[in-house]
Amino acid sequence: MSETFNWHKEAERQWDSRSDMWGAKSRMMWEEGSRSSIIPFVKKHMAAGDTVDFGCGDGYGSYLLSLEGCNVTGVDLSKDMVDKANKRISSDVPLRFVQGDLTCLPFQDEQFDGGMAINSLEWTEVPAAGLKEMKRVLKTGGRLCIGLLGPTAMPRVNSYRRLYGEKVICNTMMPWELQKLAVENGWEVIDGEGVYKRGVEPHLIDTLDQDLKQSLTFMWLFILEKK
Repeated sequence: MSETFNWHKEAERQWDSRSDMWGAKSRMMWEEGSRSSIIPFVKKHMAAGDTVDFGCGDGYGSYLLSLEGCNVTGVDLSKDMVDKANKRISSDVPLRFVQGDLTCLPFQDEQFDGGMAINSLEWTEVPAAGLKEMKRVLKTGGRLCIGLLGPTAMPRVNSYRRLYGEKVICNTMMPWELQKLAVENGWEVIDGEGVYKRGVEPHLIDTLDQDLKQSLTFMWLFILEKK
């Protein structure tokens, strides 16, 4: 790619091109697949209220969250994703979608009670900036559920070509790195939970410490609280 490479413009272009593919499988992921434990985890730690879904994609996760009584605003960098998400709006669920950049959100300071960001922070050029913006728009004491791609997640392949010095739009992190980043930027870590690939049975991981549990994950879920 050229020297004028713009990470977020390229990310928007690529996610626009992937919107049909994502829309075709997102419902299965949220209801039966790798994202099926997220809404129960959010319910366990976060009260219903004004909630923002950072990187909402086609909005299916936002929709499920709204069914739990949350007044949900979904935001995504991709216009095509937002257009698909807007088709989910109906009069009986408190739900709206807007286009926006995770590192420059179109919201006021301390606007929301809580938030959810599933596999979205990795797609920012400077994740610390995205984490800072999410903190800005949450109220003090507000909680955020972040889902981070774990070491065994196939989508991490999107960052592979950086090893050749090529420009990519995926900034993969280890769970411990995000936890350290969060603490250094004024968040308290409340809880964490792993999502594992098939074949990793609960009895095999129950005796492991957190570092070893995280090393086996497809995704690690964090609950953070804004101090």
